[in-house]
Amino acid sequence: MEDFGKIVFSAFIVWFTLVVGLIMLPAMFGISLGITEVYMKVLVKTLEWATLRIQRGSTEQQKPTTLVSNGIILRDDGSMEKEIADLRKGRSRPQINGEFELSDIFYFSKKGFESIVEDEVTQRFTSEELVSWNLLTRSNNNFQYISLRISIIWVLGVFIRYCILLPLRVTLAMIGLSWLVIGASLVGLLPNNRLKNWLSELVHLMCYRICARGLSATICYHNKENRPMKGGICVANHTSPIDIVILANDGCYAMVGQEHGGLLGIIQRAIVKACPHVWFERSEMKDRNLVTKRLRNHVADKAKLPILIFPEAQDTAHLWCLFLGLECSSASLPIHCLASGTCINNTSVMMFKKGSFEIGGTIYPVAIKYDPRFGDAFWNSAKYNMVSYLIRMMTSWAIVCDVWYLPAMNRQEEESAVQFANRVKAAIARQGGLVDLSWDGGLKRAKVKDAYKEEQQKSYSKMIVGDHSS
Repeated sequence: MEDFGKIVFSAFIVWFTLVVGLIMLPAMFGISLGITEVYMKVLVKTLEWATLRIQRGSTEQQKPTTLVSNGIILRDDGSMEKEIADLRKGRSRPQINGEFELSDIFYFSKKGFESIVEDEVTQRFTSEELVSWNLLTRSNNNFQYISLRISIIWVLGVFIRYCILLPLRVTLAMIGLSWLVIGASLVGLLPNNRLKNWLSELVHLMCYRICARGLSATICYHNKENRPMKGGICVANHTSPIDIVILANDGCYAMVGQEHGGLLGIIQRAIVKACPHVWFERSEMKDRNLVTKRLRNHVADKAKLPILIFPEAQDTAHLWCLFLGLECSSASLPIHCLASGTCINNTSVMMFKKGSFEIGGTIYPVAIKYDPRFGDAFWNSAKYNMVSYLIRMMTSWAIVCDVWYLPAMNRQEEESAVQFANRVKAAIARQGGLVDLSWDGGLKRAKVKDAYKEEQQKSYSKMIVGDHSS
């Protein structure tokens, strides 16, 4: 029994040494030993071979290839006026302007059936369909044929992902978070000066780089000259709780949110000693003016780190809860100015809440686009709880994404906060190749507001009244 214990202890020492020497230390200093690059090349070749093998097998069995589409409804891009006018063309008598036509109901019926079968909101909360099978699931509808070789590769992949990658990634995540707490606490003992700020940023960068390396993250940052500057606000589209890790892997940001207890509270108290994050007590979060004032004071200080906000999502403290697998009560959610929302499935950008754009200061837009071939970063909270999501993330092949830093944007004269938010959202969607939607992501859990229904009614009424007045 003692010999077995020695063997286990020796194996642990060897494992820990390899993790620290080959992964953790290079990650802390932003150095790559080429292991990830070799791993990604082998992975790409394997996935390409698997796709070709499946396609060849489908051809041999004369199975038609299903075209991949994110939607099953072919929608008309025309306006309400154009579509209703097309419906009225088939009338036997001349069209009379300003009249209500019974045929108009077919337009609204058609739109209603389209929304029931597949609306453009709820489909953004499900994982996007892949063009090729990535060996992570055996239920892809477009590739039903599974050969013996593919099955063997899939079984081997399960062993690698669950028996090698999962323990490795859990180890690195624990090391990264421990380093964040210990390092930030030690830096917090120093007096406020440039050395403390430099060490604080170094500790934060090291922590996030360890966590990113633990997910086999391959991140390509574009236009680094546009990186957020101190005294500004960084806004980005939101796909996953790890968006924080992805962005903070290349620069430090100030987090915003409510103070918490437990493990999250320990982390918050540690990092706020080393860096001026903006934490609020629960009673303060209910005071919109107080929150706005503190954020404006933070932005006004050009020596402080840029604030990181996801205008589609809940506040950063809540995202920390999600990242750590903690529960966050409804009472801890932020007030409207910090936006409540949800994760979007990496295909679209939904409504940006205006509160983030009322603070003032310079806005630094950032677009994040994940490559779903190697792993689905999107968190479908309606289907998976946090534990299941973390397991899926840590057993995926890798996290591959592109990050674009867009030029800084400022609110123009006579431009409302809503217009400014929409302009920033449009720029992010255009750069990231995402669909720009005006819908509120909160519709995932809430009913459609009466205002949306009234908007459609008003559009139809204006069309009728306008025709009649002419």
